[in-house]
Amino acid sequence: MRIITGKYKGRHFEVPRTFKARPTTDFAKENIFNVLRGYVDFEECRALDLFGGTGSLSLELLSRGCPRVVTVEMDRQHFQFIQRCAHTLQDAAWLPLCGDVMKFVPRCHEQFNLVMADPPYALPQLGTLPDMVLANCLAPDGLMVLEHGKDYDFSQHPCFVEHRQYGSVNFSLFRLSDGQ
Repeated sequence: MRIITGKYKGRHFEVPRTFKARPTTDFAKENIFNVLRGYVDFEECRALDLFGGTGSLSLELLSRGCPRVVTVEMDRQHFQFIQRCAHTLQDAAWLPLCGDVMKFVPRCHEQFNLVMADPPYALPQLGTLPDMVLANCLAPDGLMVLEHGKDYDFSQHPCFVEHRQYGSVNFSLFRLSDGQ
């Protein structure tokens, strides 16, 4: 796993072969971050990475200068890997947490400018995740990016902004609208 750009550009982290996580491809990751540049000033952005997996998205956020990145990952092995990456970087902006996203989000007391969620595509609650995040974690004018499989279409959601597809990887972007 490599970091694409920013202050940690080119850094590699060897992901254990035993991982069950499906990391976002470099192609999809690079493209969605190019899109995000039009929405987010990373150097002013408090970011939340839900379903952290390998920590790949968090590493990109940190590398691009986010002053605060919180990563939530439930799988102990994946969380320990994320902790090792955090220890290697020694970046005080990064706070990895081990926990269940579906319990964390409703209890979240912090608002984030950017929430990235890369849940397992078979997650039963995937369809309700945008509403949970928008109601509990997203700052006004914040942006949520949800990675999902081709079977989901969020285009009718009232906070839907746009959809991007890179190969088999789909991203839906959401932003709170006025009055919500």
